[in-house]
Amino acid sequence: MDDLQVITVAIAGNPNSGKTSLFNAIVGANQKVGNFSGVTVEKVHGIRKFNGYKINFIDLPGTYSLTAYSPEEVVARKFITDQKPDLVLNVVDGSNMERNLYLTTQLMELENNFIISLNMYDEVQKNETEIKFDLFEKLLGTKIIPTSAKYGTGIKEILESIVEVYENRFKPKFKAHYQPEIEERVDKLSLILQQDEELLKIYPSRWMAVKLLENDKLVYDLVHERPIWIKVYSQLLDANKFFESKFGEDAELLITQNRHSFIKGAIREAVKFNQISKRNYSVILDRILINRITGIPVFFLIMWAVFQMVFKLGKYPMDWLESIFNWFGMIAKLYIVNETIQSVVVDGILSGVGGVLVFLPSIMLLFLALAFLEGTGYMARAAFVIDKVMHSFGLHGKSAISMITGFGCSVPAFMSTRTLKSKSDRITTLLIIPFMSCGAKLPVYILIIGAFFSVSVAGNVLFAIYLLGIFIALFSAKLFKATIFKGESEPFVMELPPYRFPTLKSLFYQMWQKASLYLKKAATIILIASLIIWLGTNFPQSQEIKDNFHQLEQTVLESEAFPPDIKTHIIAALSNDEASKQMQYSLVGRIGKLIEPVIKPLGFDWRLGISLVAGIAGKEIVVSSIATIFSTEDNGGSGNKSLQQKLRNADEYNVATAVAFLIFVLLYIPCVAATTVFHRETQKWKYTVLYISYSMGIAWIFSFAGFQIASLLI
Repeated sequence: MDDLQVITVAIAGNPNSGKTSLFNAIVGANQKVGNFSGVTVEKVHGIRKFNGYKINFIDLPGTYSLTAYSPEEVVARKFITDQKPDLVLNVVDGSNMERNLYLTTQLMELENNFIISLNMYDEVQKNETEIKFDLFEKLLGTKIIPTSAKYGTGIKEILESIVEVYENRFKPKFKAHYQPEIEERVDKLSLILQQDEELLKIYPSRWMAVKLLENDKLVYDLVHERPIWIKVYSQLLDANKFFESKFGEDAELLITQNRHSFIKGAIREAVKFNQISKRNYSVILDRILINRITGIPVFFLIMWAVFQMVFKLGKYPMDWLESIFNWFGMIAKLYIVNETIQSVVVDGILSGVGGVLVFLPSIMLLFLALAFLEGTGYMARAAFVIDKVMHSFGLHGKSAISMITGFGCSVPAFMSTRTLKSKSDRITTLLIIPFMSCGAKLPVYILIIGAFFSVSVAGNVLFAIYLLGIFIALFSAKLFKATIFKGESEPFVMELPPYRFPTLKSLFYQMWQKASLYLKKAATIILIASLIIWLGTNFPQSQEIKDNFHQLEQTVLESEAFPPDIKTHIIAALSNDEASKQMQYSLVGRIGKLIEPVIKPLGFDWRLGISLVAGIAGKEIVVSSIATIFSTEDNGGSGNKSLQQKLRNADEYNVATAVAFLIFVLLYIPCVAATTVFHRETQKWKYTVLYISYSMGIAWIFSFAGFQIASLLI
């Protein structure tokens, strides 16, 4: 039985500080993902046993400060103040100390035990920056451990320092000081707040005094309900009048300036930069990558190269997986005698799940490429470049980040819009995120493009689909901002992280994390959906159609007009015809025939219609549905390659059908999970109805236009 004493450590730091990489280096695979109580902000925690302790690490959301503006800031602050962890591990990017230490000053004000991890220390050394650690620790009042998550250095020292602080062998001695005029007002407010003993059990009086001067809403609401509020309010009015008259500034700005002055002073005293090493390729690259002329073309060129790689490199492992599932299908047909069970395995499981799993290599290649672009620091620059475009369409710059997140999955993209303060910006961004091509749409694209386009142009078609989604999203935003959601967008300052070369370990870890979710979905949701589709395509069956087939089969067998090999071909054709008629008689066929008049102008038949309906549960299910329907109808189960051949050879389909189908999959509503999150984020049915009706309407209109134009041109 594990009876080790538990130490709770919260990890706090700026975005791009290497906080999560350090967390992964400390706890390894011993981590779990969930949500913080009451909010949808992600919570990751992990365990590390050390020197007789079980240390529970909680990786807080990346944040630049502990104010009460964004959900990330509120969650990080409330966890530290309300949950009261034994210690806070403050991760500071050693290559960007001045920016990162602003959060450190706010942790000092909270009076919680904390130590500092000066991360990316390998870059500090590479730049020949000299740090007087003894002096730096004295100025900040706590331990500073140089670390590198990239190389795993400093991990043991962090663990030792955590235990030292917990056992009171080292006691941090920090106190943030402001200029005398601010200190005087902080002390006066603090004395008043100390009169409320219940309040002191929640937060330190000095910290609350600082927050009240900063107009912090959460602390303001808390104190406003207390009997001492009259005295506090009087003191706040007096303080604000004093600051305005003497400095011409409010208290919040003065406190911010004091924090920055403290940071600059501490760095000036304890850190010596080698100016010669501050050059270099970073400036040169930025002149190209975020240049107003070259930035956008370079972004498109990079994304085009990614899609070319996904299609051309992914083709080889896809072919291998197709062969494996073909082999499994043949084995199942040889050894499973019962026709019903054989059909479940071959037409349901292998065709449905296997039809989706063959795209795993392409999915992994895309995730690997995106992880590389993120790790190098380019994706932040891509967001910066797109930010300039966003304003011309009436959107906030942060909308670009949510849209880029949508290339992975709509669910976190919807959640990321919480950082947008303007309601009109937020709702508009939520409405256009579905037009981003999430990872779940990629298998559908590859299936259809592979069936109707040559390998030489396949990557270009895939790139065009992604571009179309971006353009429709931007023009939809322009439409919404000009009509329903009018209003100015706020200015946005975006931090550009330094360029780094990510480790192969971190790249493959991120790729596998997302690929494993894909595999789990294939083993659960897609498997269940495939079996449901199989049931729907096989039941009910018409005895009349079956009897008619047997009668025709018997006639062919007894006929002397045909040689044996011709008889075999005729019977196979009759069998396929029977399967097709039984499919149309089944529940899935009847539903498909019911919706067929709506989708017929798009070049779709009932089979494609059923797959699109099933795709509302998850876009990967579009592929498994098509595979199951065609396998059942053809009495086959020969794998994805034969599925592409069946699609290509179907009389009902052509390149125009493929174009329309790709556009519809791109634009119609994402999965049920994403729709649920959308409604939870907006909290109003009118927005959810608008989201569903607009995306479905746009999908139909553009698919119709695509089908008509392609029919004329091809």
